[in-house]
Amino acid sequence: MEKAELRADVVIVGTGVGGLFSALNLPRKQKIIMITKSDLESSDSFLAQGGICMLHDAEDYDNYFEDTMKAGHYENRKESVDLMIRGSREIISDLIGYGVDFQKTEERDRKGNNLEDVYAFTREGAHSRPRILFHEDITGKEITSKLLAQVKQLENVTIYEYTTMKDILIEDGACCGILAETKSGEMLKIYVKDTIWASGGIGGRYQHSTNFSHLTGDALDISEKHGIRLEHLDYVQIHPTTLYSKKPGRRFLISESVRGEGAILLNAKKERFVNELLPRDVVTKAIREEMEKEGSDHVWLSMENIDKETILKHFPNIYQHCLEEGYDVTKEPIPVVPAQHYFMGGVWVDSDSHTSMGHLYAVGETSCNGVHGANRLASNSLLESLVFAKRAARKITGETMNQNMDQETDAQDRRKTANPDGITETETQTAKENVKKHVA
Repeated sequence: MEKAELRADVVIVGTGVGGLFSALNLPRKQKIIMITKSDLESSDSFLAQGGICMLHDAEDYDNYFEDTMKAGHYENRKESVDLMIRGSREIISDLIGYGVDFQKTEERDRKGNNLEDVYAFTREGAHSRPRILFHEDITGKEITSKLLAQVKQLENVTIYEYTTMKDILIEDGACCGILAETKSGEMLKIYVKDTIWASGGIGGRYQHSTNFSHLTGDALDISEKHGIRLEHLDYVQIHPTTLYSKKPGRRFLISESVRGEGAILLNAKKERFVNELLPRDVVTKAIREEMEKEGSDHVWLSMENIDKETILKHFPNIYQHCLEEGYDVTKEPIPVVPAQHYFMGGVWVDSDSHTSMGHLYAVGETSCNGVHGANRLASNSLLESLVFAKRAARKITGETMNQNMDQETDAQDRRKTANPDGITETETQTAKENVKKHVA
């Protein structure tokens, strides 16, 4: 079959937050092609419920760093953790600029105008303090839809839906594009200078997963074929609480922030059996042991400690879905069971999201930059995707500039990252000392 040829500067595989944010941070003069395996709203980024983390201030750095490392069993890449944490405030400011509507505090309760004063924060498992920004219980949808709306306005971006990456194109040992198949079966050769994989995780390979079924780790198979470095393929996260159902299809996630607000786990005798705010893998293990001991298909999650107003305001999507399944969470516990949720491993990348092959980048769940270690801390996924998507775009942009401009841009980036919004010079120095201590 004859293959049609397309040419651009960059091709981005995937339209979740990683792919969209990459496009938004590339120069407007560059021609960009984006492809997505399904429709534009069928990315896991749309499904994220709980929220997105943000460093409060320099004093929070140590605790946030330790929380992330501890959850990851100290197998995290320290440099990546540092970059994510220090980049968080800049990312949140970017999102607010794009119109993302995070929950705000009441004006009468505000002590100032910094981000941590204006916005409300929730807490999830393994976090030592509330540091998670949210929009009801559909934070991922709020962020992704706003980014998608921005990308749709860009004249330099063309998006192909229902188009699947089948392979990469290689010239002189470097990636020079992709081979893709459209819904009609047409094969496309897309030639570019740089390729960004943002094609999501591997949930489609599991019987029970919170992911969309078409996300089957296509980039992993292509990497194995071409000898592109992979890392930690056995690091798969099982989420403790998805709504138990005998219906086939994707499991409905019950956000960890529900437990952060006070929900408790109960066994068949309606007895509490675990600290609900332990890391996800620990809670999952406790649930599985309880199910095995009881010979049951699920345990119970009770929201009895959360007032009805909070449930309806913070978790309207969960409330409505459970109601449709026959459960009123304001009056009764719901059956929950663990299911595959997230992939910490993937295509190895450096701190600029560059893979082991020239001109090939990977961001989001497709990649493994080491941020999450062996187990991801709650609500770090959206942040990690955005931080390292922006770094990939900046690296690609830098490589298209002359060296003097590149050096100046890097210097500006370092200053901006070292001094995020609302942190004073004194606090910045403290943060730098913390970085040296942790990364050394």
